[in-house]
Amino acid sequence: MPTEPTPRRKARFREVISYRQPDLTLVLANIHDPHNVSAIYRSCDAFGVSEVHLYYTDTPFPALGRKSSASARKWVDSVRHKDEASLFTCLRERGFQILATSCESSARPLRQWDFTLPTAIVMGNEHSGVNAELLARADGHLYIPMYGMIQSFNVSVAAAVILAEAARQREAAGMYARPRLSEEEMAARLEDWLHR
Repeated sequence: MPTEPTPRRKARFREVISYRQPDLTLVLANIHDPHNVSAIYRSCDAFGVSEVHLYYTDTPFPALGRKSSASARKWVDSVRHKDEASLFTCLRERGFQILATSCESSARPLRQWDFTLPTAIVMGNEHSGVNAELLARADGHLYIPMYGMIQSFNVSVAAAVILAEAARQREAAGMYARPRLSEEEMAARLEDWLHR
């Protein structure tokens, strides 16, 4: 028989829910390493991302170990998409600017983008990055400036760097200072979290 949640636990859940940013999300596009995926979920939870979108067309979603993922994936919702059309329709209907990570000449540095706008960032897989079809449909391309000999980050590190910049901009704009969800949405999410 489940125990009744303590007032302290309820208060903690409500506090975390109040920081959630429903208009900031990542798209994981065929990222196959389970450690990378688990680390991305941890970064999403840490920076208040409510959900991630999963686009897996040429590789299966990895099996995540319970210990490595349960602490974060439990609190970040996942939305699966069977094809490119459903992914972009879903994001555009919600008013997201869709940015893809890229090393192409068309890409702009991370800090040149306004992450206070509703934003979805497409992260590509470990070997080939974001595929050409997704790049072509994105509203823009971004890259993280680097000044060392190595010119690429691990995908989970890149996700954390991008989300940290988005959080910096949003915090400066006061977007973590007040709940982004309505009272009804917060109550529904709290009820859901209490039963997870």
